[in-house]
Amino acid sequence: MSASPDTAPPSGPAARMTLDGHALRVSGALRIDTVDRMATAQVPDMSGVREIDITALSHVDTAGAWFVLDLQRRAGAAATLRGASPAQAQLIETIRQNMPPDEATVERRAPFGDLLESLGRTSASYARTAVDMTGFLGQVIATLAVLVLRPRRLRLISLVHHMHEVGVRAVPIVALMAFLIGVVLAFQGAAQLRQFGAEVFVVDLISISILRELGILLTAIIVAGRSASAFAAAIGSMKMREEIDAMRTLGLDPISVLVVPRVLALILMLPVLGFLADLAGLIGGGLMSWIELGISPAVFQSRLLSGADVWHYAIGLIKAPFFAVIIGITGCYQGMQVEGNADSLGRMTSASVVLAIFLVIVADAVFSIFFAVLGV
Repeated sequence: MSASPDTAPPSGPAARMTLDGHALRVSGALRIDTVDRMATAQVPDMSGVREIDITALSHVDTAGAWFVLDLQRRAGAAATLRGASPAQAQLIETIRQNMPPDEATVERRAPFGDLLESLGRTSASYARTAVDMTGFLGQVIATLAVLVLRPRRLRLISLVHHMHEVGVRAVPIVALMAFLIGVVLAFQGAAQLRQFGAEVFVVDLISISILRELGILLTAIIVAGRSASAFAAAIGSMKMREEIDAMRTLGLDPISVLVVPRVLALILMLPVLGFLADLAGLIGGGLMSWIELGISPAVFQSRLLSGADVWHYAIGLIKAPFFAVIIGITGCYQGMQVEGNADSLGRMTSASVVLAIFLVIVADAVFSIFFAVLGV
């Protein structure tokens, strides 16, 4: 882009800068071929400059106009520009209007429209995931229906292996967790109920809390952390190595071979783990009640049998298969979404744990509202 009539064919002396007190005088031809040399070798200290005089400039092009503005920026807001011809002033003003803003003054605020767009995209992504997981659940249910009609297709060895992995291996951590939860409930309940002379009701607090809610919920959360991640990692690794594509080529259904045994193992073992968690929680609560409140095991057992309705235990068992399906479907679905790289495997494994725990808590809340409405 040419500046003006001043930017005739290059001629005249090369550009020079002279510092005269508080004034910087620029002379000669300030063109694209001289700007770089001046910028690297001739720019003086601009801290004391209050005026930039370009009266002696013979030629100015776009690069030269930018250089003049850059000098003014370095000198500060108080520096004035003097001596520009009308054509030069017009060019310099045009360049000034198109200069990028100073980074320090740029406000990095997302416009409201961008926030709405981001919210919409995120909501659409979650909706697509929900639809895809529902379809995946439908495939698993259809495969289970076929296995009910043709039991010989069930891979019994795989089922037993996964029952051992998700059930037997989880017993120590589940029992320890429930035992400590029972201890904490008894200790905290005793501290509060002692103020009202109602220590004996700590038994009701422990039994209802563990049998109805905490036993199965915390068990499901632990199993989600163990099993959902394991399912996603195992199936995702097979997806990365294209073993699932090879299975389809051989005429094997990945849902039947990989998913159904894992989901069935969880459905069968989670109620067992829930029962063990209830038992360990009651033992821990009874032990702490004996130590802290002097409630003997016999009194604890008597109060437990008289105060805890059988429905409290039944409600926990009713939730268990639903939690198992949620954990199994989430872990296997995320494993199927793994792409051909390790980063995808890590992301999907983490997502399986987070999503499984979130859905388990949501399902527990729904069950609590449902049973409260029924008055159970």
